[in-house]
Amino acid sequence: MSDSTGFEPNILSKSVIKVQASIIKATAHPISRGDISDHALKVLAGLHDAGYDSYLVGGCVRDLMLGREPKDFDVATNALPEEVRRVFKNCRLIGRRFRLAHVYFGREIIEVATYRAPPGKIDETASGNKSDKTKDSEVHLADDSGRILRDNVYGTLEEDAVRRDFTINALYYNYANDEISDFVGGFDDLKNGLIKIIGDPETRYREDPVRMLRAIRFAAKLGLKIDPKSEAPIKALSVLLADVPAARKFEEVLKLFHGGAALSTFEALRHADLFQYLFPQAELCLAKEVGHFPAVLIPLALRNTDNRIAEGKPVTPAFLLAVMLWGSALEEAQRLVAGGANQQDALRSAAAHVLRKQSQHTSIPKRFTGMMREMWMMQSRFAFRNGQRAFRLMEHQRFRAAYDFLCLRSESGEIDDELCRWWTLFQEVDIEERKEMISKLPPVPGRRRKRKKRTGPNNNSGEKNFNV
Repeated sequence: MSDSTGFEPNILSKSVIKVQASIIKATAHPISRGDISDHALKVLAGLHDAGYDSYLVGGCVRDLMLGREPKDFDVATNALPEEVRRVFKNCRLIGRRFRLAHVYFGREIIEVATYRAPPGKIDETASGNKSDKTKDSEVHLADDSGRILRDNVYGTLEEDAVRRDFTINALYYNYANDEISDFVGGFDDLKNGLIKIIGDPETRYREDPVRMLRAIRFAAKLGLKIDPKSEAPIKALSVLLADVPAARKFEEVLKLFHGGAALSTFEALRHADLFQYLFPQAELCLAKEVGHFPAVLIPLALRNTDNRIAEGKPVTPAFLLAVMLWGSALEEAQRLVAGGANQQDALRSAAAHVLRKQSQHTSIPKRFTGMMREMWMMQSRFAFRNGQRAFRLMEHQRFRAAYDFLCLRSESGEIDDELCRWWTLFQEVDIEERKEMISKLPPVPGRRRKRKKRTGPNNNSGEKNFNV
């Protein structure tokens, strides 16, 4: 962090913070208004015209500086949330832990945040000296470990900068003059390829343990390096992730593994002892060798996910999550089969058991767990292709995902690759060739159909459930 800022990184004052900003002129940085979303420009202009500060901040400024296209645009202002709502009719206020204003433009949402103060400051606007608009957010609320539970204390631009997580995320693009204000040395850190936390690393990680995940994600996604002082306490503090709400960890998982650098992110998470607090069952499976070789199913899936994103193809969280927990589900199913259960019932019970345990760490919404169960349960059905079974299986809405899952298992060495090759060819040929492929299959062992006596004109012999 640049000494020229006048900001001592190990101290966050409980009084008003005064930090000298470095100003990067419009001619000295690569951002132009043509790079900014039209809707974001409307919000910036609206706040500016109403007499408020109007800055782009955070990841969008960082990405524009790196020549990347931002996923979204965030705005910082001195206007209170209620004042933002008065400026924009298409605005909605959200959040309790962190009060925000969302300005809606169809499917695009521009997030507007009022300047926040760092931990320790009391909001004087709640005392009656100014206004009662923020009376429900008078102080920062933290637990015994130092984790911030409530963060609605408003402050100045300088205070907002030093309370952000990383220096590269604390660059402010000023709509009024196209200049960038840098209070914490983020401009130089970005040029030097460094991810550096603002303030004392241990204190900041204790305030919000998710910052450790974010450091890993930014390093992998942006090709940057975590500053040694910012990296040093992560392993020792990794246990703090256990207390982060399971739903919030799921949101981070999506960002970690769907950002185009899933494999390198995964490797960095394991190196930092963080992965075990996201998927503890998967971590246990990864520690075991399969046939004297390391388990490779998860790394293969992560690599394939990165390739699909690079090619602009869609990805679904359910597929990757199914891969993450497949080893645990398979182990549990094998244990139940050894106890006398049939394979399908065992896998069904194992799926419920594994997903229930996972929900205690990183919760998975039902819309994804349902897809995961279907992909798992379909795996045994691929082996039974005689008669009309192959045609019926292809009609299943999860067939493609389950087929991809099957071939991934084949690639990892878990199963023989003949089955994947057969199903690949089956999809490529016409219907007559498909029938011929089925006719060449050997009969299913132990599957002699018994002829039933007719008991009426509507009696139809049907197949019973079979034990795989």
